[in-house]
Amino acid sequence: MAVSSPIPAHVPIGTAAADPVDEAAINRAIVACGIGQIFEIYDFVIYGLMAGALARAFFPSTDPVAGLLGTFATFAVGFVIRPIGAVVIGAYGDRHGRRAALVVTIGLMAAATGLIGLIPAYATLGVFAPIILVLCRMAQGFSTGGEWGGAAAFLVEYAPPNRRGAISSYQQAATALGLLAATLVAFILSAAMDNAAFLAWGWRLPFLIGFILGPVGYYLRTKVEETPAFERTRQHHDVSRSPLRQSLTQYPATMLAAFGLSIIGCVVNYVFVIYVPSFAQVQLHIPASSTFLSTLAAGVICLLLTPIVGRLSDRIGRRPLFFAASAASSVLAYPLFHVMVTMHSLGGLLLAQSVASVILSLYAGPICAVLAEQFPTSLRYTALSISYGFAVAIFGGFAPLISTALVRLTGDPVAPAYYLVAAGILSFIATIFVHERAGLPLPDDIAGSAPSLREKPA
Repeated sequence: MAVSSPIPAHVPIGTAAADPVDEAAINRAIVACGIGQIFEIYDFVIYGLMAGALARAFFPSTDPVAGLLGTFATFAVGFVIRPIGAVVIGAYGDRHGRRAALVVTIGLMAAATGLIGLIPAYATLGVFAPIILVLCRMAQGFSTGGEWGGAAAFLVEYAPPNRRGAISSYQQAATALGLLAATLVAFILSAAMDNAAFLAWGWRLPFLIGFILGPVGYYLRTKVEETPAFERTRQHHDVSRSPLRQSLTQYPATMLAAFGLSIIGCVVNYVFVIYVPSFAQVQLHIPASSTFLSTLAAGVICLLLTPIVGRLSDRIGRRPLFFAASAASSVLAYPLFHVMVTMHSLGGLLLAQSVASVILSLYAGPICAVLAEQFPTSLRYTALSISYGFAVAIFGGFAPLISTALVRLTGDPVAPAYYLVAAGILSFIATIFVHERAGLPLPDDIAGSAPSLREKPA
């Protein structure tokens, strides 16, 4: 059955298009969201980059691949809990405001990350050590589940219609900065310390650094004003009492399309940024410092290209870029893994990760804008967070674990490429059903200003 647009062109949008542009407020929103996002992503990603050291500390085994599987399984736990964070924090953000929810997420992330850096190893605490590690990882996942959607909604609701792609792309640029910060710290420590010291205690330092940075983001978020769109919704007494129920009953097809659209970016990111550095160390025997250096270079590429692609999406639309990202992933996945395996060097690793970063930027530039544009203000935080959160949990969070398992089961180091091909096909299909709203006012559902905007039967 064909899916009709939940926001037909003939429906009046209401007051959303008339908001004056407050550049100072927009800049404050960008800084507050950006700093917080850098911190959140740094804390979430550093776990994956420390996978080898964590495996030795908490999952001792004579088989290094088995230890890595245990670490990546714990990494995946953070993603399993992520949709719960999306539901709980998303509903809180739709009821009480985006700013209040984002303050909660950053405080929780700081506490969980700091504790990971202090947990005694398995040799000291026994089985309780990995149990505590799993609980901390769950807290990180819960926080991140509410963080991404809230930051995306926050920036999109501040941006004028013709600049939503550009302004919201700064969130993804901040994500790249968080990745770069985590990778840079990992590279410096692994290069400056001898391997024995790094594995014994050096891996703890990145987690403690992340904890120290938390209060900075917390302070900035308490000082920024709530978005005009949410304030308008609150003034019109249109705040949803049950955003989860309304999202699932009024926008099921749109949420499914948003979920499918998000798959490819999640898989490319977590395969090439999280899995590949550990894969290169364990399977290709490339030094840890070299893998972190390559990931750092790839992150710079994504950081530079993401805002450019965000601006481009304001000019040509969001969907062409997602079609390109999905197709490129499906076509280039196998050649990129083949290059890494056959070259067996830093050069091959750098080439593969750099090309993957270009593909990822086609997705990262417009993703915040296109997802936020699918839903009305009263449900946006919840519907956006759930759609994206489940995609990350199912396809992104398990990407390192699935990739490692595929190599182990098939004996073929190129096997993870097939996972990327499948993800690209799914997102390409989903893009067909996503509604293009670049340059148009945001859909609104304010009582008295516009009729209820929801999906209608085809």
